[in-house]
Amino acid sequence: MFSSVFEPLSIRIIFSIVTSFLLAMIIGPRVIFNLKSRQIGQTVREEGVKEHLKKTGVPTMGGIIILIPLMITSLLWTKINAFVVISLLVTAGMGLIGFFDDITKVVRARSLGLTPRQKLAGQIITGLAAALAINYYPGLRFELANATSNSIEMSPTATQVPIFGALDLGWLYIPFAVAVIVGASNAVNLTDGLDGLAAGSMIVATTPFLVFAYVCGHLIFARHLGVAYIPGVGELAVICAALIGGSFGFLWHNAHPAAVFMGDTGSLALGGSLGAIALCSKTEVFLAIVGGIFVIEALSVILQVSYFKMTKGKRIFKMSPIHHHFELCGWPEEKVVIRFWIMGIMLAMVGLTLFAARLVAV
Repeated sequence: MFSSVFEPLSIRIIFSIVTSFLLAMIIGPRVIFNLKSRQIGQTVREEGVKEHLKKTGVPTMGGIIILIPLMITSLLWTKINAFVVISLLVTAGMGLIGFFDDITKVVRARSLGLTPRQKLAGQIITGLAAALAINYYPGLRFELANATSNSIEMSPTATQVPIFGALDLGWLYIPFAVAVIVGASNAVNLTDGLDGLAAGSMIVATTPFLVFAYVCGHLIFARHLGVAYIPGVGELAVICAALIGGSFGFLWHNAHPAAVFMGDTGSLALGGSLGAIALCSKTEVFLAIVGGIFVIEALSVILQVSYFKMTKGKRIFKMSPIHHHFELCGWPEEKVVIRFWIMGIMLAMVGLTLFAARLVAV
């Protein structure tokens, strides 16, 4: 709406961060009050970290404090195109899946809830829809920019690989894209276990994607770095900014001791949104780097479960996801969160460096 008045993308990115943050700060207290009044509170497992038992009853499903500002801000400051629609629909779809999953765990309305298979099926369908749209939607252009020659057309089934350029996955792209969406969604979900951990990690991981989307949508910058030039994908930088601003606003209430948790409503949606942005900007491989904290958390669960089954009861970690392992090693919750943020910042810097290092390969 306002994008016609504030034309420059950089200006709209700034306004997006500020707008989303202010909206999250405004609606946050009201959302928390409503969740409390409806007794939509956190359930803590007795076999988990004992210090977390005091969090029982803290309002959950607070991810809407991020999602509502994200949607409003995106409609205000983006120039709507296919990439924006795909990203927002994936976010909304994953948010609905998370909402119904929260209903099962928190409200206990089992007739409305999802079984694990239904949850995974919904995620796969959402990811598949996004993959097919990116691959077959008419009018989307992907080019591999080059500083010394004209751009080379890039297949919709290709992905950017650090330093080496682009790799065409062919028929493997669709399952790969679905795995990116589902994996990112579940990885953020698994990370959401400590006060501020998931929200802070989202801010850190989304910031490089703001840069990726901005550069890939700008012909001169894309050619200078030798990365993919994707007309229109720069608008996703505005969505990244909205995610960052909303996450900051949510973190205001979610910092230790948390007054609200995002629940699956927020974590699945945020992970899905990050995955969709990676698909649209052809930076899926970079997601594994800048979102390394999410990857580590997910791998810790996979390794723990696999080893437990193979050895019939033995464990690698004291508890998974791995942030609980460090708690049981004696680290205070705040120290675990801050140290994970620091690791995330380092990984984000590595991802940005590798993205810029494409200049060497041109």
